[in-house]
Amino acid sequence: MSRPTFDPATYDAQLAEKKARLVELLAPFAAPEPEVFDSPREHYRMRAEFRLWREDGQRHYAMFAPGDKHTPILLDDFPIASLRINELMPRLRAAWQASEALSFKLFQVEFLTTLAGDALITLAYHRPLDEAWQAEAEKLAAELNVSLVGRSRGQRLVIGRDYVEEKLTVAGRSFRYRQPEGAFTQPNGRVCEKMLGWAYDVLGERDDDLLELYCGNGNFTLPLATRVRKALATEISKTSVNAALANLADNGVDNVELVRLSAEELTQALNEVRPFRRLAGVDLKSYEFGSVFVDPPRAGMDPDTCELTRRFQRILYISCNPETLAANIAQLNDTHKVTRSALFDQFPYTHHMEAGVLLERR
Repeated sequence: MSRPTFDPATYDAQLAEKKARLVELLAPFAAPEPEVFDSPREHYRMRAEFRLWREDGQRHYAMFAPGDKHTPILLDDFPIASLRINELMPRLRAAWQASEALSFKLFQVEFLTTLAGDALITLAYHRPLDEAWQAEAEKLAAELNVSLVGRSRGQRLVIGRDYVEEKLTVAGRSFRYRQPEGAFTQPNGRVCEKMLGWAYDVLGERDDDLLELYCGNGNFTLPLATRVRKALATEISKTSVNAALANLADNGVDNVELVRLSAEELTQALNEVRPFRRLAGVDLKSYEFGSVFVDPPRAGMDPDTCELTRRFQRILYISCNPETLAANIAQLNDTHKVTRSALFDQFPYTHHMEAGVLLERR
């Protein structure tokens, strides 16, 4: 992760540039003006990862410019990261400086925090972790009021929990989320809330069913399920599936069936190309799908999955790569039109942006 150029004075200008770029990408499809959801100017990033660099006999937090692994940028703080991360950084550094058991062959630190104030720190080592490390790590976790995960080759030691707990508010209702260590979660908590609120509003109150692809830990599943009769959600990662199941139970959302399938596999199942044991007990024919929600990886939807979404009256699409979003819309443009669009500034001071569109059948 490279350190962005951090200058809040430039924020409005960079956001305007992103909007112009999104408008240009969506122009061939006669899309409406995008709704723009801005980010906090600082302390917006809920997670951060640092390599450690030895200098003057001490280990320092370090980052590197893209393509340069030999010239470290040494850090005392990280203003784009959450206040909790900035509070923890010097305290953790003081702890490893005072403890050989914690510092010996420590090469990487990862922080995962939440708007709700929870925190988990992962310490990665080039050595086996022993009882001395365990004792020091347990003491440190108590002092910092965090969970800790120690990682080395073939080892993963957890002190406390291996997830953090988040609370996000959508349309006046609070949803609780378990966000596991090592699994994908949205990095910008405040913008994530805005994304969830936009998707909730755009889907509207439906009397039919929802198909969700790439559901992750249930980030969108929880609020969107409250807008439909029932939902079928899919995700391939076991860690994310387990988190999503826990999140559904924790929030009392009982109208969702979750299956561990990739989007490509579900496409095959719905097309009756092949059966899947993981769909045993799921009656696909009982669903009356009116809408599909997709939040694919940067590569976008593969052509077959894109064709699958064409069957639905409404396609609600969140994208972390507007270029592949535009390519998918081009494939669907003959049957669906863009009726809502949005820009979510998940990554201020970088060229990256999150976009959303609603496509409705012509």
